[in-house]
Amino acid sequence: MKKIVTLGVLILSIVVLFGCSQKIVKPTPTPVLDGIMQRGELVVGTAASMPPLNMTTKTGDIIGFEIDLAKKMASAMGVKLRVEPMEFSKLLPALEKGNVDMVLSGMTITPARNLKVAFVGPYFISGKAFLTKIETIAKAKEATEVNSPNVKLTALRGSTSQYFVEQVLPKVQLVPAKDYDEAVKLVLQGKVNAMIADYPICLVSVYRYPNEGLLSVITPLTYEPLGIAVPSYDPHLVNWIENFLASLEETGGMDELKERWFEDVSWLNQLP
Repeated sequence: MKKIVTLGVLILSIVVLFGCSQKIVKPTPTPVLDGIMQRGELVVGTAASMPPLNMTTKTGDIIGFEIDLAKKMASAMGVKLRVEPMEFSKLLPALEKGNVDMVLSGMTITPARNLKVAFVGPYFISGKAFLTKIETIAKAKEATEVNSPNVKLTALRGSTSQYFVEQVLPKVQLVPAKDYDEAVKLVLQGKVNAMIADYPICLVSVYRYPNEGLLSVITPLTYEPLGIAVPSYDPHLVNWIENFLASLEETGGMDELKERWFEDVSWLNQLP
């Protein structure tokens, strides 16, 4: 009889413990991901002026490597994609306010930015380069070679390029630009000696204006890991994007996107 009672108490204890454990385990909150699924739409913020990553065509369409990446994410989620173009410096504030679900816009993962938002990636490794008409600047192996008060540089406002100039080239005259179209125009018009930007953007500008005497050399001056910026309070969304990017890499999808936008430049005809 004593054995039966003991066995009964043991079974009851297991049932009670199992019931308690069931109550303790709670699903991880996914406010951003749930919001995307409920409205059936993924909202992505981008500058729409950073070819070949993101750019606006003559007809007003937004295209590019990152836009195709966003389309694939939306398709994998089973939702529509809405791209929200805005000035680069306004992208992270828009993300923090919840106006966009994520930012895909040639954004370098930095410790300062990572204190405010989460990053997934990198999905592309870039680096700074000069766009100029002056051969000595184009061939500079070290950025400090142009650190002179006689040199006038332009950089995208709010970007790591602006920060780089301010920290590494304090002697130059810095002219911040709201977007790359404005920055390239300053170089073309001779109002600045050079633009400093991620090297794909510099090279695309050379192809885009073949008769303007623009120069750029693929010798990145810095290491720039580009990542997808997302709100810091949704670990499930971060996990989902990590797995999505890993799958895209393993299946060759990422290589296909890079080949389309970085090796084939036929899309240049669509730009204004």
